[in-house]
Amino acid sequence: MRRSVVRVPEGDTVYLAGKRMHAALAGHRLVRGELRHPRLVEHDLAGLTVAGVVPVGKHLFTRLDDGRSLHSHFRMDGSWHLYRPGMRWQRAAHQARAVLETADRVAVGFALHDLELLPTADEHTLVGHLGPDLLDPDWAGGHDAEALRRLTARGDHELGLALLEQRVMAGLGNLYRNEICFLLGVTPWVPVREVPDLPGVVALSRRLLSSNKDRPEQTTTGSLAAGEAHWVFERPGRPCRRCRARIRTAEQGEPPYARVTYWCPRCQHGPSPRRARR
Repeated sequence: MRRSVVRVPEGDTVYLAGKRMHAALAGHRLVRGELRHPRLVEHDLAGLTVAGVVPVGKHLFTRLDDGRSLHSHFRMDGSWHLYRPGMRWQRAAHQARAVLETADRVAVGFALHDLELLPTADEHTLVGHLGPDLLDPDWAGGHDAEALRRLTARGDHELGLALLEQRVMAGLGNLYRNEICFLLGVTPWVPVREVPDLPGVVALSRRLLSSNKDRPEQTTTGSLAAGEAHWVFERPGRPCRRCRARIRTAEQGEPPYARVTYWCPRCQHGPSPRRARR
């Protein structure tokens, strides 16, 4: 589960972290349960059994057998690492915000700025506002319809920003929203109402996340070879893989939430900033 933190984690990263933590901790009693977050230092989880670890969008819930859940959100630089007892941690100890240890595994949560202990029955108070989770294992037609309804309601919003809004669909981050816009052939600044196939946007979003959810590497091109995994993301000034035009970059959104955006000026149609970097 250890990986270099170079960007805001996407929903598939959180999903994989939850999957691995569940396999390592579920059904096992904690011999050590330290919470080093300033708001939670008085709580000791030792002696409790982990009932399961469940991802919801970019949120992670570690459920305990006393009816409580430990909620964590990765934000910019958070992560959970798994170790064997006695192994050296790959990040500095002062960055650890939670240490959950069983007889044979140690889960360490680093740089988890959002950490909360709450009744499992109240998890909805933290994620109930989210749109459908694109990696929900119970995804069905109702999820498609709700995601489409929420996306359609953002008709005047720029597509690139709507894709980042977790209240529309939960799980997409900057990597996928750039790649989705490229694959749709529109710029991230095109209004949602002008996108011809919104059901296709939902389907593509889910397909990309699902295709990467069981591995740490992320590809939208189908290749995992070095330098070949993405169409436009983090490729400023390099030739487009389709038309060879130079990939451009600019910021989208208002500070302090503006996000670095990449697009091909030839393959993607729609508005774009006048001042753009190659």
